[in-house]
Order: sequence, then structure tokens, then C-alpha cells
Amino acid sequence: MPTWSGTVDGWVAPALIHLVLGGPDGTVVSVPLRTPVPVLPGQLPGQERPAAHPDTLPRPAPPVVEPDVPERPGSAGEHVLQDERGSTARADRFYGDQMRDRLLPRMIEFIGRMEMAFVATSDGHGECDSSLRAGPPGFVQVIDAFTLAYPEYRGNGVYASLGNLVENPHIGLLMVDFTESLIGLHVNGRARIMDDDAFRGAFPEHAKDGTGGRRAERWVVVEVEEAYIHCRKHIPRMERVTERRAWGTDDPARKGGDFFGAKGTPRRAPRPRRRFPSTTHLGAGASRTLRRRPDSR
Repeated sequence: MPTWSGTVDGWVAPALIHLVLGGPDGTVVSVPLRTPVPVLPGQLPGQERPAAHPDTLPRPAPPVVEPDVPERPGSAGEHVLQDERGSTARADRFYGDQMRDRLLPRMIEFIGRMEMAFVATSDGHGECDSSLRAGPPGFVQVIDAFTLAYPEYRGNGVYASLGNLVENPHIGLLMVDFTESLIGLHVNGRARIMDDDAFRGAFPEHAKDGTGGRRAERWVVVEVEEAYIHCRKHIPRMERVTERRAWGTDDPARKGGDFFGAKGTPRRAPRPRRRFPSTTHLGAGASRTLRRRPDSR
């Protein structure tokens, strides 16, 4: 069995520990141990180690509580460019003054008179799509300060926007007043798709039929994460005209038909090979930051 000669600060001195082994022929071999052996409180050298007891085991260090620092709005790319262009302070003023996580009363009033909204989505790979949704004033329904919804009617059957939302629920809406206030409102958030019957059951006071008695096939319900102003600096003023519109028509000619002459042309064509990374306008440091892969952290 081991022989003990002394301890140093709760550890048995490694040079004084020997393991005595007895061979089958009666020989005795003493082998020095190089690894220190911890001695528990109250244990004397040469004694058998007592069974572990909760009071004698080392207690884990208390968890480190990180300070509750609010996260800056915006994307990592925004922050890289702000830092490189020296606009961080100006951006922080905008975040603090104008960006909110909910719809404010004047925003709700604004949405209630909008007749169109630009919708931005992307699929699971980040391939983007933008579209337009339109209807009578108030076709975008505000459920509460944190939720809004807009209807989806029968279209071309492609489901580009809805298909993206199936893969990636992030959505960006832009509503612009071109005739009165000359101002815009951004609403970013996460979306879910609801069939019309389910939406009417959940929000009966908000399920309104569109112009001409059209009934939505489904609704996009958006949980608001960011709402902020789009300044009027470059918004053109437009005038409203009275015109009969064939809302909801399925007549190809009245819908626009082959306005751009695409029918009959090849769906794909060879394109010149050019290398144009999206970060060529940045300095080397910023470019590397944006191109960093998740597995390189």
C-alpha cells in the first residue's frame, strides 16, 4: 500500500510518495509517484481517504452576472459602416430618437390611411424579393401596438413572398404617404401566415373584406420588432386622380399582360463573367468583418 511522508499546503509532497508493490516471487518494489495527491480537510497522511461528503467538496464559484447592457439596434453591417464612416454617434441619435419596438399612436393613425405597402422578404439563403400590396385605406390592420396584419388575395400562383416567409419569417414593410404628409414608415418584424378562416376566428373585428367584396385567402400577421420613420427628403409629391380600377380582376390584359415583352424570350441568357463582391467599396478591415463565416469565430 502507499506510504506517506508529509503534506504541503493540503497536497502530499510528490517526492515523498512511494507505491510499494509486492511481486509474486516475494520481492518488494518501491515506485515513486510523480502526481500530487490532494488531502481532504481532516485527513492525515497514511489514512484511507474518507467517503466524499458535500461539506468537504470544493464549492463551485458563483456565476458571473453580466451587466444588463441594452443591445444596439441595427445589423452588424450597419455598425461596421457607421464605424468606418464616423457616423456612429449620429446613428445612435437616430436609434434613440426614432426607432421603437412597437407602433406609436401616430404610427397607427398613419397605417390606417395607407393604401399600399412595399413588402421585403428573403428565403433561407438570403435571396431577397420585394413586392407591393395595395388596397383601400386601412387594408393593413393594426391588431395592437405590437401586431399588424395584411391580407393576401389570389395572385399569379407563385407565392414568392409567402414562400420566403415559410423559410424565413423576417419581413420588412415600408408604407409611404406620397400625397399628404410626404413621409414613410418602416415596420420590421417576424411574420406568420394564417388562413382566412383561422384569422377571422382569432381576430373577428379585423377581418374585413376588400374592395368589391373580395375575400382574402390568407393573412400575414407581423409581430413588430422595429418601427421608425422614413424621412421625406427624397419622397416625390404625387396627386390623387380619379380612375376606375379593376380591383381583383383575373383578366390578363387588365392585369398588365405581357407589358415588358418577356413571353417567348429565353428564361435564362449567358451573362458576362465579372467579379463584383458586394464589399469592394469598403476598407480591408470592414470587408473582412462582413465576409467572416460563422464557423470562423
